[in-house]
Amino acid sequence: MKNNKKRNLLLSLILAAVCIAFLLYVDKFQHYSMLATVLKKGAIYSLVAVSLNLLNGFTGLFSLGQAGFMMIGAYTYGILTIPVTDRLGVYQYFDGGIVQFCLPMLVSLILAGIVPAIFAWLIGLPVLKLKSDYLAIATLGFAEIMRAIIQWKQLGPLTNASNLLRGFAGFDSILFPFVVSAICIGCIVLLINSTYGRAFKAIRDDEIAAEAMGINLAKHKMQAFLISSFFAGVGGALLAMFQSSVQANTFTSTMTYEILLIVVIGGIGSITGSILGSFLYIASSEWWLRFLDDPVPYLGVNIPFMRGGFRMLVFSVVIMIVVLFFRKGIMGDREFSWDGIIGFFQKLFKKKEKKEVASK
Repeated sequence: MKNNKKRNLLLSLILAAVCIAFLLYVDKFQHYSMLATVLKKGAIYSLVAVSLNLLNGFTGLFSLGQAGFMMIGAYTYGILTIPVTDRLGVYQYFDGGIVQFCLPMLVSLILAGIVPAIFAWLIGLPVLKLKSDYLAIATLGFAEIMRAIIQWKQLGPLTNASNLLRGFAGFDSILFPFVVSAICIGCIVLLINSTYGRAFKAIRDDEIAAEAMGINLAKHKMQAFLISSFFAGVGGALLAMFQSSVQANTFTSTMTYEILLIVVIGGIGSITGSILGSFLYIASSEWWLRFLDDPVPYLGVNIPFMRGGFRMLVFSVVIMIVVLFFRKGIMGDREFSWDGIIGFFQKLFKKKEKKEVASK
């Protein structure tokens, strides 16, 4: 057992070193711009998908308000990090706005998680009494209401109304979103493997049995809701840094559906599945199928259906096929483990050896 732990630790360190070297290589050579874009956005969506999976997959609360919490986190970060000298140009219709200070990036990133958590606590008190579809509708309504409020002209001195927020601190290195996402996902993994995580799973499996065992349902549901919204806010701040601007119209219900789709494709109740699903979704939708939007000549004739929008049609068909053949997602409820990978290859080699012996 000790030898296995040492082996797994060594393999994990080697994998981490290879990943860091690969990211540094992509970061250094700018001609891999599309690859770098996919990796950055994939890392950000991984964090948001894992935060949603904590709520939907591990606690059994069907929430559709993730885009709303991301939007609050993005606006919080943007408002707090715009340099004072640039505020007059950004808030040009509101005389420079009412916030006349600039906080450091790390402090603003933490506050970008705290502020959505405060909103989650306020709406969680009445909303978490609902179940299933009713909870989903209530959280979706919250996200849409917040989007309308942020664009309200009376709040323009704070949020810049429907105008863009820009000029705030971003990141240059591809490692930044990966490091932040890795730290946050690591915290979520530690939480899931703790007594609180086991309580979340018990609530997911059977609320009546969990309550009979002494688990405070309201308390643990609220904890899961607050933690999920905190990390969704951090993910929203990272997305704002990636896009170099913030606008409320970006954080529509479609974004929540995309994140939910990533969780379903990767596997509800699997952290590894959410991470894999994020990178596969971003790469497929924004890179690998991009050629389908351009006319492709074949024997001197352009294929008529190869035009703008055809990429999303094919992508939708691919998603349907994946959902049909992988009912529980790519990973199901399993997680990445070296023991599982090594065991798989050992079984594969044993089968080959048996076939060779049988053939002789």
